[in-house]
Amino acid sequence: MTKKILILSVFVVASCGLAYELIAGALSSYLLGDSVLQFSTIIGCYLFAMGVGAHFSKYVRDEDVLSRFIDIELAVGLIGGLSAATLFMTFTWMGAPFRMVLYVTVFLIGAMVGMEVPLVMRALNERRTEFAEIVSRVLTFDYLGALAVSLLFPLVLAPHLGLVRTGFLFGMLNVGVAMWTLYVFRAELDRLRGKAIRACVVLFTLVLGFGFSDRMVEWGEHGLFGDDVVYSTTTPYQRLVITRWKDDLRLYINGNLQFSSRDEYRYHEALVHPAMQALPWAKRVLVMGGGDGLALREILRYPQVEEVTLVDLDPAMTHAFATRPELVKLNQGSLKDKRVKVINADAGIWLQKEAGMYDVAIVDFPDPSSFALGKLYSVPFYGMLRKHLAANGLIAVQSTSPFFAPNAYWTIEATLREVGLQTWPYHLYVPSFGEWGFIMASPQGRFVPPTSYRLPMRYLNGETTRAMFDFPPDMPRRPMAPNRLDTQSLVREFEEDWRQVIR
Repeated sequence: MTKKILILSVFVVASCGLAYELIAGALSSYLLGDSVLQFSTIIGCYLFAMGVGAHFSKYVRDEDVLSRFIDIELAVGLIGGLSAATLFMTFTWMGAPFRMVLYVTVFLIGAMVGMEVPLVMRALNERRTEFAEIVSRVLTFDYLGALAVSLLFPLVLAPHLGLVRTGFLFGMLNVGVAMWTLYVFRAELDRLRGKAIRACVVLFTLVLGFGFSDRMVEWGEHGLFGDDVVYSTTTPYQRLVITRWKDDLRLYINGNLQFSSRDEYRYHEALVHPAMQALPWAKRVLVMGGGDGLALREILRYPQVEEVTLVDLDPAMTHAFATRPELVKLNQGSLKDKRVKVINADAGIWLQKEAGMYDVAIVDFPDPSSFALGKLYSVPFYGMLRKHLAANGLIAVQSTSPFFAPNAYWTIEATLREVGLQTWPYHLYVPSFGEWGFIMASPQGRFVPPTSYRLPMRYLNGETTRAMFDFPPDMPRRPMAPNRLDTQSLVREFEEDWRQVIR
């Protein structure tokens, strides 16, 4: 029976160890961007720390193996359980020491997790278990625990519990292992009362944190965004936060501003209307990204439009903007229009399966701050998109800032040209963002910037449109290589550009 308890402990502690690693990677990706870099460095730090912990486990005396195992479980439970909350609060309220706190936390957890399995193996060895059986059983349950969490984390835990509450949950599981071990092996342990009190104190702390997780997140997000948070959710794909200050609604994805309701009309008029005005016969329109329904709102103003297909990865995004009254008012109920078909899918995968043709394509993805987003600005993606565009159709692409991120901007333009599209770069000033850029593209190269508009506009007219397609001397064209899928140079250019701007 005691052997089974120890083996089961391996399953639980392996699950908890991987969970803390995934939480740190996901949280740092949300807050810092570049998921590949964050996960790579965190995994490397964690595995190195496990090796350090495994090495130092040899200094634990044989008679103290179970006692130290319990101590380590309590320490891992406390530090790991508090890790997500601590990291989030550090980023939102302190900022500068976040990376140091992140890697110190990952190292401490990894070192203690690295000690767990050797101690369990020694405990089994003391109970006269065959060495081959020790290795096979321990490693089997260690890997099974890792598999269980790797499946549960993205599908259940992160989207439904959130990262902070998930951290507290796994911390409680570590404490549960310590308390169960303490009970089962009570005859072999000394100072039971002291260990039991420590376990109860740690468990109480974690339960309290679990219960107040939502308040901690709200408090942290208030420090991060400054305004009142009216809606927030963590999905398998991203962190969505909507804030309000007076009459200004703002959407943030992974901490990055996507729009302000005070000036979003400038952005969306520029994104949509030059293409729609140039093609008065356009009936079928494709919108990729744009789950907020704001580009859709502008497209639906044209009476000739018969069908609009909107492809956005995150159902939480489109659901919020289709149901929350303040957001529905902002997009004028565009997501519920009978001409609109909403598809929640990966845009690249959907394009491979889609057979339809479109007159206009509006590409409104978030900036290429990660490799997951960078693939949506790549040669293969634009090549697939071109196949679904009418010969004299138009594509309008959100393309980040030509002033703050010029290398990234002109890389996107070079990528569109690489697949045989003619391009017309343009830009405008959006107060919330600064100077922002778009690119018009067409297979046949017949686009002429509009000199007037059939519909009334708040910002666009002939003069402002003419200015949009004129680049001043401080925003010159740059010769850049296209963004290919295997290298994703765009992500590196984007990060380097903004690193020069953000202090």
